[in-house]
Amino acid sequence: MSRFSLSDKAFDRLNLIFVLLVTLIIIYPLIFVISASISDPHAVNTGKMWLWPVDLTFEGFQRVFQNDAIWTGYKNTILYTAVGVIIHLFVLLPASYALSRKELMGKKAWLWFILFTMLFNGGLIPTYLVVRNLQMLDTMWAIVIPGVVGAWSILVARTFFQQTIPDQLVEAAKIDGASDIYLFFKVVLPLSMPIIAVMALFHGVALWNQYFNALIYLRSEDKFPLQLILRQILILNEVSADSASSAAGSAQSFADQIKTASLVKYAVIIVSALPLLIVYPFLQRFFVKGVLIGSVKE
Repeated sequence: MSRFSLSDKAFDRLNLIFVLLVTLIIIYPLIFVISASISDPHAVNTGKMWLWPVDLTFEGFQRVFQNDAIWTGYKNTILYTAVGVIIHLFVLLPASYALSRKELMGKKAWLWFILFTMLFNGGLIPTYLVVRNLQMLDTMWAIVIPGVVGAWSILVARTFFQQTIPDQLVEAAKIDGASDIYLFFKVVLPLSMPIIAVMALFHGVALWNQYFNALIYLRSEDKFPLQLILRQILILNEVSADSASSAAGSAQSFADQIKTASLVKYAVIIVSALPLLIVYPFLQRFFVKGVLIGSVKE
């Protein structure tokens, strides 16, 4: 006799159907954007292109990459993301590990203080005044330092250390003469790759997609991150299309402007998201384990 009853098999099939539907819902927009970025905009707007490319064209990507500022934006964003992730981990990991140890004095007070920052913040104007008074305006540090670590990240990493680093291991290392610094770098960090990868990915994605802080704090175009430059390109193409529609130009010129603006819109999405899509598969195994932190109590 089969180990599974009829209801179990029906439940498994329903789960399979549900997962397939969710997968399609997630994958379809990605395929659509990629196809739309290399398809004739008329086919996209009229619904002729709904999955695969129609009337292949790479004009949108050519217009995007012909702008020299794109490469400056890539360089700046990679720099901001790399420096920001390093500083984030440098602050996050020691703080989280310290809060996970029972022998820390004033542990509850520190936790309440961190939790308070999760619920309340000063707002935009006080933050801007702090950044200005620290002379960080129009510098890389205005992007990297504000929000370098959050309460949520500290609490998640603390939970990981509590569940993964047993007290017996710490006590054994200290009996052997290991100092707290040696214990942290030689014992704790090698066992903490999942949380390091997850926190680096979360913060890196936030920095990569960051444009609001750059819009507020940066003035020099040579320091603009990629997202802000792509935003400018998109706005300029939309303004150009609007100008063509209001000007007394030919109908063909107006159609070309609309076509270019539509192509650039989808190309910009691909250009900004592609690096993250390339990096994610290499961190997936750590990410899957890390997101389950705290789901099971030992």
